[in-house]
Amino acid sequence: MTISWKRIHAIFMKDYKDFSRNLAVSLIIFLPPVLAAFYSRTGNGGSIETYYMVINMAFGMVAAFVQSCLIAEEKEKNTLRGLMLSPASTTEILIGKSSLSLVLTLLTIALSALFSNYRPANIGLIVLALFVSAIFYIALGTMVGLFAKTVMEASLYVTPIILLFSFGTMLPLLAEQYPALQATAYLPNIQLLEIGTKVERGGSFTDILPQLAVILAWGVVASFAAVSLYKKRLID
Repeated sequence: MTISWKRIHAIFMKDYKDFSRNLAVSLIIFLPPVLAAFYSRTGNGGSIETYYMVINMAFGMVAAFVQSCLIAEEKEKNTLRGLMLSPASTTEILIGKSSLSLVLTLLTIALSALFSNYRPANIGLIVLALFVSAIFYIALGTMVGLFAKTVMEASLYVTPIILLFSFGTMLPLLAEQYPALQATAYLPNIQLLEIGTKVERGGSFTDILPQLAVILAWGVVASFAAVSLYKKRLID
């Protein structure tokens, strides 16, 4: 199957115009960098846990939230059906609809790292882990957008996701008291924190491979679920 990058670019530009006109959604991308700058100024931003709390917040607020709102806005305006029935394939549509969220997410994380003075020991490994993580969050946002009927609904549905993956790094600390929480150690945000910790200790690609594989597995499952839900909506 041949992918038309011209169609993907057209979808990307349409999303960019819609995003720039929605002030409420646009402002959300500034929250993680502002929080990073605040922690840096107050002297509380120097720990690896703080760095990745902000990074995971960026994933929730930008990758998941913005993606869900872009999809939900199409449904609210009754334009998603037309897009589904256009000559663009499912792959082209989903790549096009995800491109803006990916760019904004990576830009937000870069600004957050800059403002918090986070300098990874091996930036290549961290960028790889961030990219793999973004796949999961964007797929999650796509599913939320397909479930929601309006942008307001998408905003409500995605709020628990933001809270869980932003502050969920504290859950494994409660595992001794609540054994049921031991499974939270395999959440993608916890695995990303583990990767960041290993890299700061001089870890190599081999050292972070188990955590990277877990995040990738989350991304593959979420992407498969998003595509399945998209095709179901196409039939409906």
